[in-house]
Amino acid sequence: MPQLFCRLTSWRAALAALALILAALAAGAPAARAQDTGEGADPAALIQAFGGKRSFEDTEATIRALAATGDPAVAPALQALADGDLYYEKDGGRVLIGEGRGARIAVRDPLTGKSLGDRPKGALDKVRVKNSIRTLVAEARGTLTLGSPNPARRLAAATALFERAAPEQIAMLDEAIARESDPAVDAALAQARASAVLRSDLPAAEKLDAVSTVAARGDRPALNLLNAAASDADPAVAAAAARGAAAVEGTIALWGQAQNVWYGLSLGSVLLLAAIGLAITFGVMGVINMAHGEMVMLGAYTTFVVQQAMRDHAPQWLDWSLAIALPLAFLVSGLAGLVMERGIIRFLYGRPLETLLATFGVSLVLQQAIRVLFGPTNREVSNPSWMSGSFGLGQMAVTWNRLWIIVFALAVFAALLFVLNRTSAGLKMRAVTQNRRMAAAMGIRTPMVDALTFALGSGIAGMAGVALSQVDNVSPDLGQGYIIDSFMVVVFGGVGNLWGTLVGAFSLGLVNKFLEPYAGAVLGKIVVLVLIILFIQKRPRGLFALKGRFVDA
Repeated sequence: MPQLFCRLTSWRAALAALALILAALAAGAPAARAQDTGEGADPAALIQAFGGKRSFEDTEATIRALAATGDPAVAPALQALADGDLYYEKDGGRVLIGEGRGARIAVRDPLTGKSLGDRPKGALDKVRVKNSIRTLVAEARGTLTLGSPNPARRLAAATALFERAAPEQIAMLDEAIARESDPAVDAALAQARASAVLRSDLPAAEKLDAVSTVAARGDRPALNLLNAAASDADPAVAAAAARGAAAVEGTIALWGQAQNVWYGLSLGSVLLLAAIGLAITFGVMGVINMAHGEMVMLGAYTTFVVQQAMRDHAPQWLDWSLAIALPLAFLVSGLAGLVMERGIIRFLYGRPLETLLATFGVSLVLQQAIRVLFGPTNREVSNPSWMSGSFGLGQMAVTWNRLWIIVFALAVFAALLFVLNRTSAGLKMRAVTQNRRMAAAMGIRTPMVDALTFALGSGIAGMAGVALSQVDNVSPDLGQGYIIDSFMVVVFGGVGNLWGTLVGAFSLGLVNKFLEPYAGAVLGKIVVLVLIILFIQKRPRGLFALKGRFVDA
């Protein structure tokens, strides 16, 4: 009997131990699932899970669990992990953020940031990381930003999450959508959720709704996602994704054409600035000024000199350097044009070939002078803060510097129209343009009008150089890249006609940008040149010919 009693007792003890083990496993399974998904997990406990000699796979699982908590307080620990500043104590395994590279390392709590003094370097081991872990940390921190009080940060995080949303993030996104009050952020979150749904094994009905949401986005990432979903196992989802991808491709093509129009307008504004001064001098005096590009170059170098002076003596006013450079560039280039007209060109009126050769020689002299003064290499002219960066317009990228150049070109055009049509000097210029001999008979001093007109055209070219310094390299060869295009604009639009110059500049800019994808930049310019030659065979005086220009011929 005593032996039987002992056996029964031992069996009962074994059964009790087995029950305790099963209970522990049952309790541990939800905890393990919580660590994997982050649901209901304690962020502090998850951070401490980084301690010890863990595998990279375990570290990645912990990062995902921390991201799933949605608690922004874990972001510093994740950033420290990516930066290589997350340590654990060799004795005890406590995880700490460490700063410093000396014999002792200052440490602080990874969740609260509270200082915990310092530790000997030998008492700590660094949590191991690799590039894939750093990438995962960046994604996790973007997910955590969904809880930021700043709507702009939430929007940026939700937008970035679209391309990498995973099925396990659907619950977290649902919670973010439920508490979101900003319409733009809510829409971005809905798109991110749809992206995660298309990558999941949820029912077809949910995937069909997700296809509609993604297709409404209409950009390149949406197209990539829909193309991937077109191979879904469910035929209805695959067909809907294929239709959505086709619709998105059409939208992208339309926005691509709109982007080409923007590029064409941008190039047209540059051509307008470069050609508008040439239109005045060529129209009034019939002078083929091959040094016009060097007037543009002088304006660009004036901008460089002004910026250098402000960097050295008044860096706080550097954003206003262009406002100071504009009038100075006008004066420098205008004075150079006045000297050139008084010293050379006035002796060659009526002899266009000699004028062409003389101004070509002047252009070479000016280029070499700039090389001697500033060197042959490109010079840096920085954009002010208000001309830096870009913004999105639909699916177009619009740069601020190009936008401001378009506005500036139109402002210069409007100011020049006012001068020519509403001032006494403009009336005299128009009179000399239409009939030089009659204007002289009426008492107009045509030599003075010629000199001032040439100076005005050269000064405007200098202002063009200020604008071009923001989009092109400032070098001694800057003007040579625009002189041929400027002559094409003037001839195509109508010699001496400002409206013709405006239409010609924007027309050539648009044609160039629409030809470039098919013919390339160089062949596209050749095609444009051939088209202009064919055009002037039919209209030798261009689009808008001046009446009476050759009365005194």
